[in-house]
Amino acid sequence: MDEDDFVLVSRDESLDPNSRSYVSGIDSTVEGLRASLWPLNTFIHENPELAFKEYEAHKALTSFMASQKGWDVTPSACGMETAWVAVYDSGRAGPAVSFNVEMDALPNLGHACGHNLIATASLAAGLATAEMIKQHGLPGKALLFGTPGEEGIRGGKVRLLEAGVYGDVDISLISHPGILNNSALVRTTAFARLEVEFIGRAAHAANSPWLGINALDALIVAYNAVSVLRQQTMPSDVIGMAITNGGAAANVIHAYAAGVCVIRASSVSRLSELQQKVSACFRAGAEATGAKVEIKATQGYADHVPNRVLAASYTKYWKSLPDLPDPPIPSGEQLTWVKASTDQGNVSYAMPSVNASFAIPPGPLCGQPHSRDFEEASGTEAAFVRALRVGKALAGTAVDVLATPGLIDKVKEQWGRDMQAAKDQQS
Repeated sequence: MDEDDFVLVSRDESLDPNSRSYVSGIDSTVEGLRASLWPLNTFIHENPELAFKEYEAHKALTSFMASQKGWDVTPSACGMETAWVAVYDSGRAGPAVSFNVEMDALPNLGHACGHNLIATASLAAGLATAEMIKQHGLPGKALLFGTPGEEGIRGGKVRLLEAGVYGDVDISLISHPGILNNSALVRTTAFARLEVEFIGRAAHAANSPWLGINALDALIVAYNAVSVLRQQTMPSDVIGMAITNGGAAANVIHAYAAGVCVIRASSVSRLSELQQKVSACFRAGAEATGAKVEIKATQGYADHVPNRVLAASYTKYWKSLPDLPDPPIPSGEQLTWVKASTDQGNVSYAMPSVNASFAIPPGPLCGQPHSRDFEEASGTEAAFVRALRVGKALAGTAVDVLATPGLIDKVKEQWGRDMQAAKDQQS
């Protein structure tokens, strides 16, 4: 992409008078919410719930939002028990800015991905945006989406997209904690899950093995073919495979074997290429042994494409707040690559998006997300304070869109260029 397509932000960039006013108002609003958000953050962290079973978090979050003046709250939205929507409408035509609230935890690891902090940051951002709409008479509306089930396949955002809930939304903002990066220009990976079954023919391995077709042999050939494939994949490609059914007794020719493969790639287009290559390895196992093969592909999440105009606004507000934490946000043109996947990626293909990474103070082992050490770190007050800062920067981004004439057009023009670039990759 040409340099002209980037929005460059200097660390020393000064805020215009309106932005300074918004910073002050957002900061005081979020600080005023600290006492009520901290117990909510702690409750979610101490009561981890798995994907689409976030019943206590749903109840706590919707009850909290229902207590906020001016917000219209819909619990159990779109047929999902734990999805919810909250809307603050100015009553005047303008952009619709949204924030996603994640709630689910990991099996056996609790909130080792810090979704309690994601929820806190988005709540702070949404409430501060609504207050700025009220104080400054801004047009448009702010929306909060409770998005369950991110830690899985076909997460809540994908389902809400399919239900049309995001249909009238102009931008989508969210964040994600870690220990390595502060960045608004975050790219994530696309992923898919491939389940493979081999059907052979049983026979006794001693008496008449020639009568059988060994499904396990087919799976082993496929497994080894995938291993050989890794030599010629891209550095950003990730292939993980497991044998889920290794056959029956040792003295038989196995009639059935199965495995599962998870693949990740830097983009949807590259993921499609990688999926074809892995599927060819599966078919090779069948061809070599005479077994039948059945491949079930479940598309996971798209890669996240960050919007550079929105990222520049986020960076501006992040830097304007006092006590700037390390590490510094990279220069405006530098992307931050994260090999994890998120359903916010699917949202970024539907509308302009920011999925800001933020670093929290690490635990004693400096464990990254999906570790017990990070789970403990995500429950600390220091992590909560960092999430509030993120909420302030997200709110500033949203308020810029609401308050700056023509900015939403620039945001959407950039998004259009990004989507065209993605299409060109696929052709």
